[in-house]
Amino acid sequence: MTVFTGDPLALLALVWPLALALVACWPRLGWRALDLLPLASLPALALAVTGGSGGAPDVLLGLVLAPGPEGRLLLGMVAVVWLAGGLFARGAMARGEGGRIAAFSGFWCLTFAGNAGVMLAGDAITFYASFTAVSLAAWGLVIHDRTAAALTAGRVYLVLALVGEVCLLMGLLIAATAADGFAIGAVRAALAEGPHGALAAGLLVAGLGIKAGMVPLHVWLPLAHPAAPVPGSAVLSGAIVKAGVIGMLILLPDGDLGIALIALGLVGAFGAALWGLTQENPKAILAYSTVSQIGIVLVLAGVSLVFAETRLPAAAYAAHHGLAKAALFLSVGLVLAAGGRWRAGALALAALAAASVAGAPATGGAAAKAIGKAGLPDWLSGAVTATGITTTILLVWFLVRLRATAAAKGVPKGGGRPRLLLWGPPVVLTGAALVAPVLLMPALGGPDPAYLWQGTNLVEAIWPVLAGIGLLVLLAPRGGEGARRAPLPPGDLLTLLPHWRRGAAPVRQARAAGRGLGPLRRTLESAAGRAEARLVRWRWSGVAMALTIGGLALLSASEPGVAVLIAPAGAPISLP
Repeated sequence: MTVFTGDPLALLALVWPLALALVACWPRLGWRALDLLPLASLPALALAVTGGSGGAPDVLLGLVLAPGPEGRLLLGMVAVVWLAGGLFARGAMARGEGGRIAAFSGFWCLTFAGNAGVMLAGDAITFYASFTAVSLAAWGLVIHDRTAAALTAGRVYLVLALVGEVCLLMGLLIAATAADGFAIGAVRAALAEGPHGALAAGLLVAGLGIKAGMVPLHVWLPLAHPAAPVPGSAVLSGAIVKAGVIGMLILLPDGDLGIALIALGLVGAFGAALWGLTQENPKAILAYSTVSQIGIVLVLAGVSLVFAETRLPAAAYAAHHGLAKAALFLSVGLVLAAGGRWRAGALALAALAAASVAGAPATGGAAAKAIGKAGLPDWLSGAVTATGITTTILLVWFLVRLRATAAAKGVPKGGGRPRLLLWGPPVVLTGAALVAPVLLMPALGGPDPAYLWQGTNLVEAIWPVLAGIGLLVLLAPRGGEGARRAPLPPGDLLTLLPHWRRGAAPVRQARAAGRGLGPLRRTLESAAGRAEARLVRWRWSGVAMALTIGGLALLSASEPGVAVLIAPAGAPISLP
């Protein structure tokens, strides 16, 4: 039995956060579980810097950890975001809720393990297992506060996450039946050439698009981001949505599917930014900004599919967005914890990160756009440049609302001087967002950094920002706060569904209609309870597992097509 081959750091990047999740469950640890959070991403960060790959042939159907250039780049970004978020959580979250903090810490480490796994995955099985982990465990971050809004957001998130899981699983199974193995390259080739490849690719786009926040499957983001604690929002927007992005970059085949991604991306890039202007919660505004920026990533990914080019520019843009958006979310917590001149400094820090997202001259955002637009047709390059207008309008509105929200809250206790653990993470992330893309431009397929300082390129970067500021000033309502309309609820498309907020009403009606069935219901509940009590005993659960495995084996023998689900790693698969 071969436990692991290759670079041990690749396995440690996954095993280490899983081990920390177990430690967080120790009852005596309590709120001190927060000390574990900054440690979870350290092996993954080291692996992103050093490179390396590995595998565990006897785990699952053969665990393969072999990231491509896109995966390695995004792995480094998510590791930095999770590290910064963990440090911020350690300094910001309440220490008096030991049990809840321990649960949050456990979900945090599990979610990061899945987030790192999708970036490292070299085969479909590893990708799906990791994607499932990051999707389901993130629910614990969304509902942490247990408020009505958090529970509603968690319910919407979980439903869409499960729908995405089903779509992803079906798409991968269809592709795997036609592929020569589970390697990412083999699955992508099967999607392009195999039977039902178009159906499978469509299912993958749906499953991955939900996680990425692709319009119109994005509706969980504006609900989940405001509900989660600040560090949870930072990793949701900066890192977790990139699980869907990396899936699109490594799994989707070249071809006309890219046209659909371009169209959906443009709708999201402009539409989400405009809808964000109807919000007043700073975190909800940032959520719509994320949907808008993911739209640009989809445009770049779609172009790479249509022209069969490298996906690295799309990954570079996504990496910059992850750093800058995580910095903005952490800045929300910093501003609300600050007072006086400290608050002014925190707002200035948020403005720097916002300028980078908008693509202001000589920032990392301008560098990321230059890398992405290098291979675009002129009309599409112009459209990406024009998104800077709506992005600027939205992020200036975010800064206005953040300042107003902080002013309404007043000066925090202690004079409003935040702890170093609250300053450090957003400062580091903002600096990385401003500088890292510029320094890495040649390595990521872009021009030399001097390109950003050329006259025409400076003008191209600054005019959308100035236009956005000018439009916001012209369109700003006159007459003060009373002149503004009431904000629209987050969730946009969900509000079009009749009575979605009153989802409990049909349940109450059904209960009332079924009161006459009380005796039958009690009998069925009693029988189900007795059956469950037997199954949770080890001997009964063992029998159930044995019967399940035996049934799958018989089904596999009679239906060869099922063998793809249980064939051992490396075994030849014969499918009809």
